[in-house]
Amino acid sequence: MLNANDNHQHFKIFKPHGFLSQFVQEAKRKKKLLGDLFNFPDKTMAIGRLDHDSEGLLLLTTDGMMSYKIRDKGIEKEYYVQVDGDITEDAMTKLQNGVEITVNSSKYQTLPCKAFTLDIEPKLPNRGRNIRDQRHGPTSWISITLCEGKKRQIRKMTAAVGFPTLRLVRVRIGDIHIDEMNAGDVVALANFNDVIE
Repeated sequence: MLNANDNHQHFKIFKPHGFLSQFVQEAKRKKKLLGDLFNFPDKTMAIGRLDHDSEGLLLLTTDGMMSYKIRDKGIEKEYYVQVDGDITEDAMTKLQNGVEITVNSSKYQTLPCKAFTLDIEPKLPNRGRNIRDQRHGPTSWISITLCEGKKRQIRKMTAAVGFPTLRLVRVRIGDIHIDEMNAGDVVALANFNDVIE
């Protein structure tokens, strides 16, 4: 077990759609940042990222070493993914076994992962912006659990098997869950032992 320095602070948040996983505004860009959600202490950093269009669980800390250790351990991260169309068993098998995607202009074979269909739509906060109207055809919800995290990996994976991602929500990192949090919620944590043990 890794012991966090008592002087450091740790948080879990539900990153809303449309926010960047950072605190510093990029030049000439006016985007919503994590610091807009809560008055975080100085030197707070996100552990990993969720892209602008993705939502859900993000861990934050003031402890740079803790951030490094969590990112380095191959921790499981579970996502609920809404995809375009009625996803097939063949597509799910391909996701489970690994698919070829492009990472930094090079071909990359994703590692085998846990993936299954969700029989009922998960209870998640409203995204604040409609995905699309049901009249445009069916969608499916699936769960994908990875221990890696290439840029836009899940979106690339579902597209590779013919079912583009419409909504992507991270619901778990290690044993830390999103629980009943709403978009924008911030919860202080005593430590990250549920992730790093």
